[in-house]
Amino acid sequence: MNSKCQPPAIFKLLKQIERFEGAVTFGCFLLLIAVVFADVVSREVVGTGLHWARQVGVYANLMIIMFGIGLASASGTHLRPRFADNWLPASWSGGLDRLQDTVMALFCLGFTAFSVSIVYDGFMLGERSAVLGILIWPFQSVMPLVFLIATFRHGIYALYPGWRPVAMSATTSARGFDDGSGHR
Repeated sequence: MNSKCQPPAIFKLLKQIERFEGAVTFGCFLLLIAVVFADVVSREVVGTGLHWARQVGVYANLMIIMFGIGLASASGTHLRPRFADNWLPASWSGGLDRLQDTVMALFCLGFTAFSVSIVYDGFMLGERSAVLGILIWPFQSVMPLVFLIATFRHGIYALYPGWRPVAMSATTSARGFDDGSGHR
């Protein structure tokens, strides 16, 4: 990307989403650390742990994992099998990359719909956490959000392969040179 031209608005939106995912992940990781620390201190000082600490830690970890999926996808560092990367000619890489992102976007769209049904059922049933007594559907609602963001992100990568993170390319064996943004 030429440094003199401004990136399109959609590229800026992808970067803002990535920053949001990073902030949520970081905040939840800090919460997880604080809860574990408070539980350990409570066990040492009072002799008993905080009864709610494990459940809060589980919810914080859920957020870390779910938003971490987006961060890995945005940077091209998510785990994927690479054993078949060289089975097809390198000249097919552009089409294969588009196909991979299209299939991933469709996969995430399917999981968005499935997770919406899970959240809806939890909402309709009024399910609550046994330990904290709070409704669980607000925590579950992170699932459709994360999968919808992934659908959007991979759809954009399929339409504009040049914005795809360098490490994601099926035929790229090394990260190569980039401008530090994680995109070509």
